[in-house]
Amino acid sequence: MEKAGFFATVGACLAACDVEEKLALTRAAALAWRRGELMLEDDAPLPPPAGRPARPELVPPRELVERRTDSPEGRAVLFHAITHIEFTAINLALDHACRFHGLPAEYYGDWLRIAEEEVDHFEMLRGHLRGLDYDYGDFPAHGGLWQMAEKTAHDALARMALVPRGLEARGLDVNPGIKAKLLACGDTEGAALLDVILRDEVGHVAAGDRWFRYLCAARGLEPEAAYRELIARHLKGGLRGPFHREARLAAGFSANELTQLEHL
Repeated sequence: MEKAGFFATVGACLAACDVEEKLALTRAAALAWRRGELMLEDDAPLPPPAGRPARPELVPPRELVERRTDSPEGRAVLFHAITHIEFTAINLALDHACRFHGLPAEYYGDWLRIAEEEVDHFEMLRGHLRGLDYDYGDFPAHGGLWQMAEKTAHDALARMALVPRGLEARGLDVNPGIKAKLLACGDTEGAALLDVILRDEVGHVAAGDRWFRYLCAARGLEPEAAYRELIARHLKGGLRGPFHREARLAAGFSANELTQLEHL
């Protein structure tokens, strides 16, 4: 049986604009990889633009509705924002997988597996949002995560540093505070979903950390110094704390690095 091309298959997942099609294609691609039905092409083109549905409308962060948890609509706004982050995370993992060539097969397997896990997160969050009588696309959203992906499209090392190890690691930091607010307003189901996301996202940030360190070693760079330099160059004001130290340590950050980052 002739194998399909990995980059072409994952690129089709990335390009899909229809939500249900993207979810189904991503699951099918992950299964095909596990079955050994995809091969890494030697001369694959760059990936297509990331597809997304016409809604939600993307607006600047200052134009977003306030995410309050003291009303059903406010919780819906909050969960819509998190659902959008998870949809973007599907595209991010797919783009990680098909943009950068010449890496070990384990790299591609990691990000395709993570894309499938982000599909799981999106579906469970969308289900909770529907339980609040809203759906994905009912509120505006912003594109900050994807903007960083575009800035780092030229370099796998910068991508691993600034997306999984940068902005996505920030999700580890804010998770407990959001969970506490949900518990305070009685949304125990929503709080339980955040527990699942925190557990899985530690693994996703850890994958970014692992491949960031791999790329630093290949280029003869000291990882923690290289990370601080990239943060200073690309993130105005550095990283915002406080950090979820336990989660970041589990994801590969060292205690010394976290102390240094807290003082930036």
